[in-house]
Amino acid sequence: MDRTHPHQVQVHSQFPGRYEGGFKGGRPDYQRTGPSASTILAVMTGLPIGGTLLALAGLTLVGTLIGLAVATPVFLICSPVIVPAALTIAFAVTAFLSSGLVGLTGLTSLSWFARYLRMATEEVPGQLEEARKRVHDAAGYVGQKTKEVGQEIQRKAQETKP
Repeated sequence: MDRTHPHQVQVHSQFPGRYEGGFKGGRPDYQRTGPSASTILAVMTGLPIGGTLLALAGLTLVGTLIGLAVATPVFLICSPVIVPAALTIAFAVTAFLSSGLVGLTGLTSLSWFARYLRMATEEVPGQLEEARKRVHDAAGYVGQKTKEVGQEIQRKAQETKP
């Protein structure tokens, strides 16, 4: 390589035409050619729609403020009636929702208990059969040991007889 200055760097792009001249101020192709037709169409349709929605939001805010300014004196005059009514409605809604939640919890508990009983009754016959076999085996073992002990006693008794 032939370098005249020791700090000079040559850049070779993998994508020819995308950048011009490496770091020497080249521009990407889209800046040289301008925005595409789809970008222009998106801006042309988006600007009026966005502006209209922004204007409607402003009108809604102004209407709300005017309505609040007009209704505030009515609220102040009627507050001895409105506040207790609002509290009563809020308490009624809270009680209704609490009742529903307690009922749902009760149904869930009953469902769990019924499923538990069903599983327990399905397992009981198998457990009873297994317990019966164990008792039978234990009785057989005790019988065998008793027989062996009896024979041992008889043998010792016969040995001790002169």
